[in-house]
Amino acid sequence: MHPAPAFHVEHRAVLLDFLRAHPFVTIAASVGGRPMVAQSPVVIRELDGEIALDFHLSRGNVLTPHLTQGFRAVVLATGLDAYVSPDWYESADQVPTWNYQSVEAEGSVAPLDEAELIALLDDLSAQEEARLLPKTPWTRDKMKAGKFEALLRGIQGGRLFVERLEGTFKLSQNKSDADRLGAVRGLGDHPIANLVRDLP
Repeated sequence: MHPAPAFHVEHRAVLLDFLRAHPFVTIAASVGGRPMVAQSPVVIRELDGEIALDFHLSRGNVLTPHLTQGFRAVVLATGLDAYVSPDWYESADQVPTWNYQSVEAEGSVAPLDEAELIALLDDLSAQEEARLLPKTPWTRDKMKAGKFEALLRGIQGGRLFVERLEGTFKLSQNKSDADRLGAVRGLGDHPIANLVRDLP
């Protein structure tokens, strides 16, 4: 996370909405002193007031063998990003920078059992198929008998229990109004320009 307070986001609803909009995350962990990274889509669970992120990995993934005993991890979700040229600012003596949005969730990871994994896959399909409406949603009922169960053996599920959730929305908040407007003009039709322009 960027250390500047101007970019820091802690509002839980805003962060969860961001994760829902950007569910394909990077999972980073250090197990046995070795840094490891995996990527997976997540489904957000609210369990007795706690937030959890359910995910699945291929059996061949570097982190999968460690799910059984569990580990600590950081999940990173990224959104829009854009290079900002100092030529766009009104103020002199500026440097290049990058505007971006990201959310981090940190916590302990535990394995899902088979029923939880199946529920995750059904919920994940429903979550993503909903984005494709009015297309008729795909469900595993469309698969041949036994095929889903065969493929299920190739993956394992995990659940990260969120202990820390915070974000960085770096959108030129540390710049003057004139410099922000210059960045918006320079960014043109890049979608991040709207986020910079619409800052409170």
